[in-house]
Amino acid sequence: MNLLTPPMGWNSWNTFGSNISDELIRETARIMKEKGYLDAGYEYIVIDDCWSLKQRDENGRLVPDPEKFPHGMKDLADYVHSLGFKFGMYSCAGVQTCAGYPSSFDHEFVDAQTFADWGVDYLKYDFCNFPASADGKTRYATMSMALKVTGRDILFAACNWGTDEPWKWMKSLGVHMYRSTGDIQDNFNSFSKIARSQLDKFCMSGPSCYNDIDMLTVGMYGKGNVALGQACTDMDYQTQFALWCMLGAPLMLGGDVRNMKPFAEQLVLNKGLLRINQDAEGRVPQVVYYGRVINNDYDPETGTWWRDYPDSGLTLFKHMSDHEFAVGYFNFAPKSADIPFIFADAGLPYGSGYALHLTDAITGEDLGAHQDYFHIKLESHACRVLLAKLVKA
Repeated sequence: MNLLTPPMGWNSWNTFGSNISDELIRETARIMKEKGYLDAGYEYIVIDDCWSLKQRDENGRLVPDPEKFPHGMKDLADYVHSLGFKFGMYSCAGVQTCAGYPSSFDHEFVDAQTFADWGVDYLKYDFCNFPASADGKTRYATMSMALKVTGRDILFAACNWGTDEPWKWMKSLGVHMYRSTGDIQDNFNSFSKIARSQLDKFCMSGPSCYNDIDMLTVGMYGKGNVALGQACTDMDYQTQFALWCMLGAPLMLGGDVRNMKPFAEQLVLNKGLLRINQDAEGRVPQVVYYGRVINNDYDPETGTWWRDYPDSGLTLFKHMSDHEFAVGYFNFAPKSADIPFIFADAGLPYGSGYALHLTDAITGEDLGAHQDYFHIKLESHACRVLLAKLVKA
């Protein structure tokens, strides 16, 4: 399997948790087809934990819960495939899944063949209930080999939460994407901390093996399985999705796409942002600014006219195909702030004689040509993403 761009799809966990069923998956697939998600690139429909019975059958194979999935997994996979999607499922490197269902430790080869027989195209592979005496790297290598033995192309989405610095070795094991952090929650602090924790590690992500910073919570609005803390606003979701796109992370939706609000639906289908995430060169961005922002409004807490917020401003610069670039500005501070971009920090000093012609990636607004710098004032939690082309000054 040759993954030239980050995988895209939908996963059941963030919204539905254990409340999954054959009907839910079929309806989700139909809606995603009808609303253009597949055409936009969201090709994987993935069932997460809680899909099986609590015991294996007499042949040691996993058994789908007949109440949740009365027609079995092969029939469901066939239906998902008939709509043009690819079908994904969940297991775990430990002896039980995170929710306590039978898992694949010492069952790797039989489970991999079971998944292949069912028509699975994607395996999310978690790390709960893993024996302290076992070696995580070896067990991920074992499942990778077990998937290869089946002869079926199955995307291997390892999920070990960043244990043992997976960005250093997952690619060498044949893994296609790897979870590098703990679980996401549907609030600003959660997703922003997750993304920022990986800024110095995305340099090891790219074609064939991608750093996975978890499923998106866009469109949940405080409802669902990971709806913990203060619910996100539209602005929060735009910042989350823009971060994932700029970083080149996999885009696995976690909201209920059957009932997505118009803002969220238009956001995840935005052609400008998806173009950045799915650019043919598959490059990760350069961090040209990550540091303090100073707000000059009066702060009654300190009695001063300014307040310093460390590590609250972020500017990313991304090389793309066809001599194009993307620039992402992010304000993580609780106040509005100016987010800087000095072109020399991206390799384009004033003395070069060149400028950047800027266009808003989300709205398409033409911002004209600029030399030397282009700073943007952003509201708290806001972002701005621009496309840029070199022009003679």
